[in-house]
Formats: sequence, structure tokens, C-alpha cells
Amino acid sequence: MEYVIEEMFLSHFEQTMQLWRISDGVRLKSVDSRKTIERFLERNSGLSYVAIDDTKVIGAVLCSHDGRIGYLTHLAVHPEYRRQGIGRSLVGRCFYALMSISISQCALMMMEEDQNAINFLKKIAIAGRIEMMMMKKLE
Repeated sequence: MEYVIEEMFLSHFEQTMQLWRISDGVRLKSVDSRKTIERFLERNSGLSYVAIDDTKVIGAVLCSHDGRIGYLTHLAVHPEYRRQGIGRSLVGRCFYALMSISISQCALMMMEEDQNAINFLKKIAIAGRIEMMMMKKLE
């Protein structure tokens, strides 16, 4: 199977949302609307990526930064395409893009009960510490 990794654009939105909807570890909220993803991609140009097989989005990750630390969220690979290095390639591409703008630390945000994500990150030799709790204002 041949796939390509390319920068995520708004034109990938519908297929990416379909992928995220079938991915156990991704929880979609109102902040994942087309408009907010468009704003996210504009503010973080060149940092988020999709994996494409022919014309189908088979993997995706959102990447951003606050000027000091990078953040990866919504990392997903279609179940039929897992265990082929796609997730590793997406993460690697994000790390490279962050390093190119002098950001050398990155937090990968996931649900603490997502054992598949934790196992994946351990497999690709990313060590973690559970030391952060995120809170949000209720809508």
C-alpha cells in the first residue's frame, strides 16, 4: 500500500471528520466545526497533516504550538490501515515541522483511558508522564 503524507487543508475537512468519527480515541466537540478547524489551520499553517491513499484520507493529526511547546491532538489512522507506520509518519512529520520553527518540546494530548494511544506512543518510543489535568469552562 502506498500513501502520501501532506499538509492538512480545509479541503480535507469532510473526510477527516469521517475518520475522527470512527476513531475511538477522538472525542469531537463543538470546537471541531468547519469554521474552527479552518481558523486552527490558518493559525498553525504547515503543522497539521493527513495521510492519503489515492484520494482517501486514512490518517490525520492536528498540530499547534503556543510559542514554547507543540501540541498534537486528534491523531487517528483508519482501522484498516493501522500497523503500517502511518501514525508514526504523521507524528514524525509534526515533530519535524515544530523543530523547524525552534519548538523542541511537544505534548501529545489524549484521553487518559485511551490505552491504544498509550500503547502506540510507547511503541514509537515516546515516553510520557501523566502530570497535567486540563479543565475547561462549561459552555
